[in-house]
This record gives sequence, structure tokens and C-alpha cells, in this order.
Amino acid sequence: MINVLSCITLEHDLRLVLLAAFICIAGAATFEQLLKRAIHAEGKARIGWLGIGSVALCTTVWCTHFIAMLAFHAQVPVVLDPVLTLLSLVLPVAGFFFGIAAVIYGRNIASNILGNLLIGGCIAGLHYLGMMAYRVDGIVEWKSEYVIASIVLACGLSVASGLFYKKFYDTKYAVYSVGLFALAVVSLHFTGMEAMVITPLSLSSTPMDTATFTALSIATALAGALVIAIGAICFFLDADQRQEGYNQLLKMAMTDTLTGLPNRNAYMEDLDARIEEVKARGKQLAVIGVDLDRFKDINDSYGHRAGDLALITIAKAMSRNLKVTETVARLGGDEFAATKVFESRTVLNAYLKKLEWALQTPVEHEGSNLKLGGSIGVAIYPDDGENSDTLRNNADLAMYRAKINPASKVCFYEASMDEEVRQKRELAAALARALDNDELELHYQLQASVDSGKISGMEALLRWTHPKLGPISPGVFIPIAEESGLIIRLGEWVLRRACEEAVTWENGDKIAVNMSALQLTQVELPSIIHRILLETGLPPKRLEVELTETAILEDRDRSLHVLRQIKALGVRVALDDFGTGYSSLEILRSFPFDKIKLDRFFMSEIESSAESTALVRSVLSLGKSLQIPILAEGVENENQLSILKAEGCDEIQGFYLGRPETLKDVLEKAGAGSLRIQSIKPEDHKDGEDQNSSSDAA
Repeated sequence: MINVLSCITLEHDLRLVLLAAFICIAGAATFEQLLKRAIHAEGKARIGWLGIGSVALCTTVWCTHFIAMLAFHAQVPVVLDPVLTLLSLVLPVAGFFFGIAAVIYGRNIASNILGNLLIGGCIAGLHYLGMMAYRVDGIVEWKSEYVIASIVLACGLSVASGLFYKKFYDTKYAVYSVGLFALAVVSLHFTGMEAMVITPLSLSSTPMDTATFTALSIATALAGALVIAIGAICFFLDADQRQEGYNQLLKMAMTDTLTGLPNRNAYMEDLDARIEEVKARGKQLAVIGVDLDRFKDINDSYGHRAGDLALITIAKAMSRNLKVTETVARLGGDEFAATKVFESRTVLNAYLKKLEWALQTPVEHEGSNLKLGGSIGVAIYPDDGENSDTLRNNADLAMYRAKINPASKVCFYEASMDEEVRQKRELAAALARALDNDELELHYQLQASVDSGKISGMEALLRWTHPKLGPISPGVFIPIAEESGLIIRLGEWVLRRACEEAVTWENGDKIAVNMSALQLTQVELPSIIHRILLETGLPPKRLEVELTETAILEDRDRSLHVLRQIKALGVRVALDDFGTGYSSLEILRSFPFDKIKLDRFFMSEIESSAESTALVRSVLSLGKSLQIPILAEGVENENQLSILKAEGCDEIQGFYLGRPETLKDVLEKAGAGSLRIQSIKPEDHKDGEDQNSSSDAA
């Protein structure tokens, strides 16, 4: 070690030694960054970075060796062999390439050690090949112990640098691997120089003088610095492009592509920041949920392009002239959100009024001005919650309250809303238990032919009696089942139970079962129906599934595809609640329904309203022209029946035939199919009691 230090201090130009050390450290640092880029790259890009890295590494080692070699005072005339000098620069590139590749592609300790051993060997090979080009006027002998020590130092320190880099390459400690690598190069060179013993002979007539050595060293340093700089530039250009790409991806990830507003992720980040801001400044924050009205109607009636235009128009209106204290975002679908930092309710109310006006902005589409409107729910920090999740949830609760209360389109959160949610959750859990424990039952409502008066079938209606609360209205528990996702299991239970009980009827009448919109989203619904029919033994022609226009229009194309598969089984398909939707004629044109059920709304006014009678007449005429039977729901008295009979209605259903009852009671009253319309007396039913609706069945 003392001899090596003496060699450095007494036999070398220290200025050039420092220059060599600087080139070595700068090149090692550049190589480290290029190696990191190669690790993260894939495919051809990784091979490209391997090539750039191996060239930069070889140039670094060669320049360090060459400058330090020129710094050596040989005390004899010296010349350089140009061929060997060039080979010492070019040949090691391939070795460095394969060494780096072993480190990157292996990704384990063994391959890392093997790759760095190859790199250390290439450093040693480059040095001693360069020393062969160092021609002196004298006899050169080598001390084998120093030669071996130099190779061991190069390989050992290269392995240490590689292992250190593997463990810490993505941390600030990776800089130490640069130092270890530079030490590997420097220690090999000066230990190798100490291994060389020169006996002067003074044979050359054209030795290089000191000035030439210095000039050549500086030129070499500049060339090395240039190559290293090119490598660094490649790295920083790539890093800049990556950062730009990352920024673009981040913007895409945080922006709604349709409206250009912040999306849900960006909104929640901004909301958290706003909460911290108002907490520090002692102000209040309004968290606002916005849901558009009639958006689905526009989508269904005018198409998705009109729906997109509506969203863009409303988004621009809501975000116009935004202040730094305000945020507007689109969370998805027709749901928007906003925040407002405020100190007085007057300021907040003015902002809410601005949002109301924005929601009323007309949407110009193909010469028509479409209007949407919307419902707004507001939760206040810190009164209604102290974190973003609680505030968002409470704003949604207030928004849904506003949606069901047409009198007020802006609703502020109240603590009682939480109680409603709790009750819904409890009912959903109780309903799930009732389904598991088979505590539900079916009631049946009769359907009859107007001409013959004979019972033609029955509709299955789901009923639930809560063990503590008693009978729960289907209008209450069916929406809860839809919100909780229980409607799928519930619908299958109703279908199976209805088919099982219908098989026991002796008259062979049909059984009608309602299907929900969520059931229609099941691709496997036709196979479920087919399996139940096979397992229960009910002939497909006796089953009639009923669907509303709204259920079909949730996903029109998929729904019609599923319905065609159901009809192919031999099952009848009826369109329920006809006349209350927005695309009735289009639906009738798109699918061959076996029956149209006229909504009970028409029956409630048929005796007193000439317009209702005319509408009923039009629907019945439409059914005749399409050869689709019409069933009128909600028939309560003889007068309504007479009007329907005169207009040519095919079937009726309602309290005029009797209230929904258990199968046993219905069959007893119907006399196994012998009951006719004429045998029902007005006193057998109760006027004014709610009748069947689409929400009565699953």
C-alpha cells in the first residue's frame, strides 16, 4: 500500500491524477443513471440503454487509465502504439455490455456477482492492454504479486459496488456505489503501475516530451468528458420526456376526458387539501353533491351524443368564472360535485344559486333546446363532518333527499338522514335473512279474459312480513333490495317459487313474473330461467315474464338480446306499465312482445277524462294493428270494465277480480279455473286500496 501511494505521489503528475479521478467519478455517476434507466426499460429500449451504458462505462475507464498513464514519469523515452491503444478502447465495450446485461436480466445475487466480475475483468483487461501500447525505451518487467492484487481489487470492488447498488439503487445511498466503482478503477491502475519495473535503454529517437503528454492527457479528458456528457444528455432528455409523459398521464388520470373537469380522484385530493386549509384559517367549507335530472331521458330519447353534449354544456356553465375558493368536478355519469370555502351563509347561498342557474342552462341539440335541471345536496365542514369521506357521504344523503323532494332542489344535510340510512341497512339485512330462511311468500292476483270472463292466469307478487315490524310494503323493500344488490337473488327466488307452485295448478293457466332492470343485466338470465323450468317441470308456454320499458332502456341492446334468448325458450314476454315510458313505440318495433300491459294510471281517469279514454282507445288500436293482446291493469269496477269491453280490450287485472292472496285462497275462490268476471260482486273487493304496481314484485 505504501509503495502504491509512493508511486502516485512521487512518480505521477498530480494534476493529471486529479483530472483522471474527476473523469472517473463523473463517468461512474453518469453510468449509474444510465444503468437505472436500463433497469426500468423493456425490450429494445433496454438493449439501447445497455449499449449507451457500456460505451459510457468503457470510455470512462479508458480515459481514466489513459490520463493516469500519461501522468506517469517513466524516466525514459515513451511512445504509444496507436493500434493497441485503439483496441484497448474498443474491445472492452462488448465485455462491459454482457457484464451489465447479466446484472440487469439476472436480477439475483449470483448473476449480479458474475456480471460485476466480468466488468472488473474488463477493467483489468483494458488496463493491461493499454499498458502493452505504452512502449518505453527499456526492458519492462512485472511484479506478479502486484498484478494479481490489482485484478483482485478491480473485481472485488466492482462486485461490492454492484451489490451495494442492487440494494440501494433507488435511494440516496446509491452514491456510495459510485465511489466503490471509481475506487475499483483507480486502485487497479495505480497498483498495476506499481507492478511495472522499467530498465532504461534509450533506444527511441523520437520520444514524447512532457508538454506532449500533458496536451494529450487534456485532449483525452475532453474526449472522455464529451462521451460522458452525451450519455448524461441522453439520460436527462429521456428523464425529461418521461416526466412530461408522467405529467400528461397524471393530468389524464385526474381529469374527466369528456368535460375537462377534475375527476373523482382529483376532487378528493382537492377536498382533503381544502379541509386542511379551512381548518388552519378558521373558515367553513361547503361540500356539494349535484345530480342531473332528466339526463337519462335525453340519453334515451335523443341518443348518447345529445347526452354527452348536455354534460359538456352543464359542466361549462358550472365552472364558468370559478374563484380560488371554489371547485367543480365530474364524479361520473351525471353526477357532479363542488366545494366552496366561505365565511357567511350569504356567500354560500349566492354560490348555490349560481349552481342552480347553471343546471338550468339550455342544451342546444339539432334545433331543440333541452333542459335538465338537477338536485343539490350540501354538507358543511365542520358541522356535518370533519373528514372528506363523511362530508361526501352526507352531501350525497342531502342530494338524494333533494331529488325526492321536488319543492326544494337544494337540500342541506340533517342528522336525521343518517337514521334513514341506518333503517334501510337494517331492513336490507333483515330481508337477506328472510330470503335465507325462506320466510318470504308469494301472493297472486288474477287476470281474466274480457270476452269470455274466464280466468286466464295469475301474476306472482312478493310479500314479506317482518318478525317485529309486521308486513312491509313492496314499495319499501323492493327499492332497498335493488340498492343493496339483493334483487338478483330475490328475483330468482320468486321465479323458482312461482314455477314450483304453478306446476300444482290443475287448470294449466299461465303464471306472470316480474323481472327487474338489474336481472336484465345478467347475461346468464336465459340459462337461469331454462334451468328452473327444467327443475320444476313447468312448460315454458305457461311462464310469462313482465318487464317495464324503463328496465329495458337501462341497456337497450343488451336487454333486447337477453329477451330474444328468453323468447327462444318458448317463454312469453310482456311489456309492463305501457304508456309511462319515453320510447314505447320504438320498443314495440324492436321486439315482438306477447302482451302489452296498459298502466293502471289510465284506469284511474278513464271514467272522468275523455283524453284518457282516447289514449286507451289508441293503445288498444295499436295492439290490434300489431296483433299484440292488451291487458289493462288497475280495473276496479264494472263501469271501467264496460268501457274496456266496448273498446275491445283483451284482458284485465285489478281489484275488480280480487285482492292479491295466497295461492290456496285464490284457488279456492277461483274454483280451479271456473271463476268468471260476472261472478265477482263489487262488495268482494275494497275500493281505494292500493293495487299491484311494478314495485310489488321482484
